[in-house]
Amino acid sequence: MILPHPASPQAADLAVNLLDAQSLLAAFGTFGIAIILFAETGLLIGFFLPGDSLLFTAGLLCAGSATTPTHLSLPWVLTASAAGALAGAQSGHLLGRRAGSAFLTRVKSPKIRDGAIRAGEILQRYGYAKAIVLARFLPIVRTVLNPLAGILDVPARTFALWQILGGLLWTIGLVLGGYALGASVPNVDRYLLPIIALIVVISLIPVGLELLRSRRTRQESA
Repeated sequence: MILPHPASPQAADLAVNLLDAQSLLAAFGTFGIAIILFAETGLLIGFFLPGDSLLFTAGLLCAGSATTPTHLSLPWVLTASAAGALAGAQSGHLLGRRAGSAFLTRVKSPKIRDGAIRAGEILQRYGYAKAIVLARFLPIVRTVLNPLAGILDVPARTFALWQILGGLLWTIGLVLGGYALGASVPNVDRYLLPIIALIVVISLIPVGLELLRSRRTRQESA
């Protein structure tokens, strides 16, 4: 058996960039979406995975107007996205309840620690419902908040209700947004990087509005 040389096109085709949504989708397809979202939302090791761009790019590829040969089925992408995100969050919450605070204290990554601090502040400031839903739209925070909610003994039913709502809003919203844009703009994937940057900014708008509202409330009460 002759292995391809590292510099050959065959070897290049086998390489997968874990930070690039198109590379992940080309390598793993629809099944990979569920696995990647599960890892990002349920396992601390998945904090670096591109959840937002993966969902939006998958929606683009479902529209069939992209220049890449990869084409995905919209119903299956929606199913895989929701399944991975919901199962991952629920698993993260369960791990937090079972492992306790040691689950996070053993982590050495500064990004994870910062994310845990932000997740704790969001839970304290907005309460369980808003915090769990808003965290879905914040990278790293959506990874850390789930086990943190388990550590803080957020009731299982309360967590399940709001993580399902937030997970469906996040996954379906981004996938359908990508699909709508891909269906209306030919070869839209040529402008993928600025589009993804715009999506990230837009996803932060609800959080920003909530921060402004809570600040006004505190000022009025003061």
